[in-house]
Amino acid sequence: MVALYAGLDVSLELTSICVVDEEGRMVLEAKAASEPDAIADALREAAGEFVRVGLEAGPLSQWLFFGLKDAGLPAVCLEARHAKAAMVAMNRNKNDRNDARSIAQLVRSGWFKAVHVKSRRSQELRTLLTAREFYVNKLRDHENEIRGLLRPFGLKVGKVGARDFEARARELVAREPLLELCIETLLAGRAAMKKALADLHRALLRLTENDELCRRFMTIPGVGPVTALAFKATIDDPDRFRRSNDVGAHLGLTPRQYQSGETDVRGRISRSGDAFTRTALFTAAPRDADPVSAVDGDPCLGHADRAAQQPEEGQDRCG
Repeated sequence: MVALYAGLDVSLELTSICVVDEEGRMVLEAKAASEPDAIADALREAAGEFVRVGLEAGPLSQWLFFGLKDAGLPAVCLEARHAKAAMVAMNRNKNDRNDARSIAQLVRSGWFKAVHVKSRRSQELRTLLTAREFYVNKLRDHENEIRGLLRPFGLKVGKVGARDFEARARELVAREPLLELCIETLLAGRAAMKKALADLHRALLRLTENDELCRRFMTIPGVGPVTALAFKATIDDPDRFRRSNDVGAHLGLTPRQYQSGETDVRGRISRSGDAFTRTALFTAAPRDADPVSAVDGDPCLGHADRAAQQPEEGQDRCG
């Protein structure tokens, strides 16, 4: 039985497929719809036994990875930065066919870094966190937009809390009919976003309250529901780390190093990996010089989130 290695260059609609044998000779080139079943059917046209089927990490990689696994194919997900560097070195011209060829040669040679594909449950938790963070950021942007629209007229909102923001904005445009129409429309959108954010936050709190691991995380000073859930979703499977020290490197919390001869320079943290979880952990870390509490100084929660939820002291600490 001929040993086969396949490379998949995935786009939203179509996937370029290249299959080579153990000597690197071309066996099959094809295109298929970016669907697990369609790709599996195309691969089965090659006579032989697949050793590895490689695809780059990307938006569709989780769905395709598990779909190919279910079809009995030995799928492996490649770290995108390593794959890109190899593809640039192999081919002067970039196109889907050449990328699929390069990936096939990568998985044949073994010169690639496989990445962990998170479980569906971890992806769902991550989606909840991302959707919630989206509303936190958009609420802040919404309020800043209102401030910016009023400023050319000499109307200054000033320093007000989230609860008093609407009343202050209405007060400033009370005798300006056109401005009042514009601001009322924007405030209605802000109220709808606050409600959506509150719904997502309540769902997040329910998940962490019913999760033993998250409750244990939250016994750490400064760690609240968002940080606990973000860390759990990012780690997914603890067994994939050989040492606990590897977790810090995975999250980009270890310093960069440049060493050559007698030169050995250690710089700032690498900032690789999940930026959201890294920020949450950094914010949750205790700092003696910073008297701000984890709730009041929490950029992940945002003032709009705190106003919507009004958590009790210590209930919603998170980084």
